[in-house]
This record gives sequence, structure tokens and C-alpha cells, in this order.
Amino acid sequence: MASAADKMASSISLSKFAQATDLKKRLWFTIGALIVFRLLSYVPLPGIDPTALAALASRTNGGVLDFFNAFSGGSLKRASLIALGVTPYITASIVVQLATSLSPTLAAIKKEGESGRKRLNQYTRFGTVALTVIQGYFLSLGFQSQGVVVDPGMLFIIGSVISLVGGTMFLMWIGEQITSRGIGNGMSLIIMAGIVANLPTTLFNLAQTARTGGGNVTGFTLVAIIVAVAGLILFICFMERAQRRILIQYPKRQTQRGMQSDRSHLPLKINTAGVIPPIFASSLLLMPLTITQFAGKNVSGDTWWGSVVITLNQYLQHGSVAYMLLYGAGIIFFSFFYTAVVFNPEETADNLKRHGGFIPGIRPGKNTETYFDYVLTRITVIGAGYLAIICLLPEYLVSALSIPFYLGGTSLLIVVNVTMDTVTQIQSHLLAHQYGDLIKKAKLKGGRLR
Repeated sequence: MASAADKMASSISLSKFAQATDLKKRLWFTIGALIVFRLLSYVPLPGIDPTALAALASRTNGGVLDFFNAFSGGSLKRASLIALGVTPYITASIVVQLATSLSPTLAAIKKEGESGRKRLNQYTRFGTVALTVIQGYFLSLGFQSQGVVVDPGMLFIIGSVISLVGGTMFLMWIGEQITSRGIGNGMSLIIMAGIVANLPTTLFNLAQTARTGGGNVTGFTLVAIIVAVAGLILFICFMERAQRRILIQYPKRQTQRGMQSDRSHLPLKINTAGVIPPIFASSLLLMPLTITQFAGKNVSGDTWWGSVVITLNQYLQHGSVAYMLLYGAGIIFFSFFYTAVVFNPEETADNLKRHGGFIPGIRPGKNTETYFDYVLTRITVIGAGYLAIICLLPEYLVSALSIPFYLGGTSLLIVVNVTMDTVTQIQSHLLAHQYGDLIKKAKLKGGRLR
């Protein structure tokens, strides 16, 4: 049965949207920030030869760079200021969160509340700068080795690294501004914008291939892809809304209707980690793969380093068995890890005990904590398996059938999740605005009665 809030949310109309001034400001700010992000993706690094860069893009077509460009919106192939995207920030966030779980000092900082959160965010920013410098250095060397630099040398490397650090930090700042002053999670929206920006070109190229009969793409294949994508979207929506509801009961209290006990439910999502595990896993894989993709074209197999790079390129190609196994293992690991970060059974059990709540048939305290941990582990197994299937199955089919379609399960999962989260936040703002109007009307009526 729908709650009163759900009924009110379903009755929200466009007229209410037009009256929500704060929501409109947030939406316009978000759209403007994403436009700035897209414009930055077309600003090239200083010293890049556009003709040689276009030739490099055609030579590396179909490799891991195409998969990376699905997340960066084509910034890497255009060698733009934001060629690294938000990957260094995501990787730094992974390192800080892992360190928080392992280090008692950082765990104590996390418990300090808002001040602790700000300190951890500052550590994440420092880590982002360090990772951007490292990745930017190897990326600059890669551009030089591929012959796309007008005047190669140390000055180009230094200028490129400084430009990439500036672009990534500005992109990180835009993401934080969207989170605080716009709608939705800024980093997730930036990744989604990069994916969606390449979607029209991908679909057009796929349709052209089907029309000309090139490759393995036929009209039937095109229809099958559309049906499969639609089915995946429906399945993702169903799984993202699926939850395990735990009954919570509170002690009886005296009311006008006699002694009554309050009951509520604690909803645990099947996919508690959301879209974070695929993003984390792909970020960790894409960093070394991008470096070896660039370096592997001009190295000699006679040297130890050259043989290592060639071997990595051979066994970690996008769609290979090793890549799929590492990617799947990363998704499963980060599903459990991020779920443990988001939901703390001990803290939840203590809060319930403090407020007098309990699960029927289970004693408060340690037994409740054990029960939460048991239920969460079981549903996380389902959630991790769902994420691994969604992300790996399309990648395997595209690789096995040699279809030039790079909107895989990971990209689709990110787009659907971010869209659902953004729509939910918009609905929450409209609901708050509608409740505000009701409170104002009630105050006016109360004043007239007096």
C-alpha cells in the first residue's frame, strides 16, 4: 500500500515544478556545469599535432581506449585538458576509504563528524593531485612515443602534466559544486555526461555498419541489440528498487486509542553499493591498461620491460579472459567493501537499542548486529552477482561477436542509476516544496482563526 508521501509524489504536476524556484536554480546550475565540462573536453593540450592525433585515434580504434573514452566523453582521444577525467579522483577515493577501514587513526578521524569528513576530503584531494601527476606523466610520454607532439621534450611533459592537473582539479571542483549547489551526485553526473555524449555517434556508426553490411552487424543484430538494451534497462530498474525489508518493532505506549505498539521497516537494498563497484573496478583497470596501450605500440620485445608491456597488452585486452576475470573480481570485492562502508551493522544495532527498537524474535544488541550482518551478507551476494552479470555479459557478447558497440553493461548501469538517483532528488525537492506550501496555508488559516 502506498504511503502518503508516495501519493503526494505521484500527484506532483508541471505547475508545481514551475513554482519551485530553488529547484529550477539547481537544475540550471547543473546543466551549466555539465556544458562547461563538455566544452573543456574540446580544449587540447598545448603542443599536440591534431593531424597525428587523428591518425593515432584510427590506429587504436577498437582497443581499450574506446572503452576509456566511453567514460571520459572522448576527452582522451582528443588529448584535452581533462583527458584523465575524474579517474584520479575516484582512485584516490578508493585509497582513502581503504585506508580508513585499515588505519585506526583515519577511522578515528572519520568518527569526528563534519570536521573529520572535511579532513578526509582534503586527503582525497591531495591524493588526486599525486595520481594525476603520475598518470599525466605517463600519458605525456605515451603521446610523445606515438609521434603526436609537435615539439617533444621535457618542456612538453612539464606543460602537459601541469595542464592535466589543472583540468582534473577543475573537473573535481565542478563535481563538488554540482553536489552542493545542483541536483544529484556531481562526479556520477560527469561520468554519465561523458557516456551519453558519445551515445549518438556510437548508435549512428552502428546503424551505418548495419546498413552497409560491414562486419558482423546486420539488421537483425541491430534489432537484437536494441531489444537487449531495453531488457537490461528494465532489469536494472527492477534490481535497483529491490530491497529486503526488516520488521522493526517498538515498545507499547499509551495513546488515545489505548496501548499501541509502533512498527516500521528497515529497508536494505539488494544492491546497497549502487554503481560504485563497477566505477572503482574499471578505474583501477583502466589506469595501467591505458599506459600499456600507449607504450605497447613502440616497445621492443627484446627487453624485459618491453616483453612485460607486450604481455600485458596481449592478456589484458578489453574482452579477454584475464580482463573479464579481474573486472568481475574487482566488482565483487568492491560490492562487499563499499557495502561495509555504507552500512555499519554495529552502529545500526546500537541506534535501535538506544531508541527502544528491536527485531521480533531477536534480542537487542549483539544478536541484532549478528542478524544484520547475516542478512546483509546474503543480499550482497545477490547484489554482487547481479552487478557482475550486468557488467560482464554484454562485454563478453560484444567481444565474442566483434560488434563495434561500446555502450556496455557498466555504462548502461551508470546511466540508469544516475538517472534514477537524479529523478528521485528532483521528486524530493518538489515534495519538500509542496509540503512547504501546505505549511504556509495552514499558518495563514490559523492566523485568520485567531
